[in-house]
Amino acid sequence: MKRLIAAAALLAASAAFADGKFSAADVPNAGIKQPGKIVIRNSGATITAYHFFGNIRQALFSIRTAPAKLRATPFGPAVYDSSARVTARVPAFLASLVADAARAHGVDPRLLAAVASRESAFDVHSVSSAGACGLMQLMPDTARFLGVTNIFDPRENVFGGAHYLRTLLDTFGGDLDLTLAAYNAGPGAVQKYGGVPPYRETQAYVKAVRGAYEREVYASPHFNFARSTSK
Repeated sequence: MKRLIAAAALLAASAAFADGKFSAADVPNAGIKQPGKIVIRNSGATITAYHFFGNIRQALFSIRTAPAKLRATPFGPAVYDSSARVTARVPAFLASLVADAARAHGVDPRLLAAVASRESAFDVHSVSSAGACGLMQLMPDTARFLGVTNIFDPRENVFGGAHYLRTLLDTFGGDLDLTLAAYNAGPGAVQKYGGVPPYRETQAYVKAVRGAYEREVYASPHFNFARSTSK
């Protein structure tokens, strides 16, 4: 289980840190005891994380990508419209956080709000049976990977969720269904099944969040249907 969690974190990390370097502590549950550097190498067919300590190089994980890329259907430019206005009902304390986080990470605040609503019903102290925490229901390992130090701090949690959402959008080519499925079930599950996993919970999640988001987008007077490639 630990390897699966860390592998999922690595897959998400590859989009943003394809040739980057970060500390060993940033790959959670990898069983790393020695301090050192982690280097991710992406050959195009395989993503491998190496741990360097002293004169030793140790391969931590190697994920072979699917021979063919996932078939992605971009939702359209709306998902990256960080200046959009949220019209859905959002708690007053959260409205400015969502707007700030959306601008910081280049995502539509309406999408961010739709995810938060489904994930926690805007409950700052929410904890799921699986251990996901806070407004955006971040798993502790994912939160640590995203640099969130206090998972129940509303600002840290929302900014972390926005960062993760943007990473998934970039990873899955702007495909809203794949992005939401990965947020719920993990990017590894989306890759494994070549699309939205056949989990009842995940399929209901994608349908609910997408529906809430589309209602806001399509109701906007600035929405240009011709520019959308929505499914």
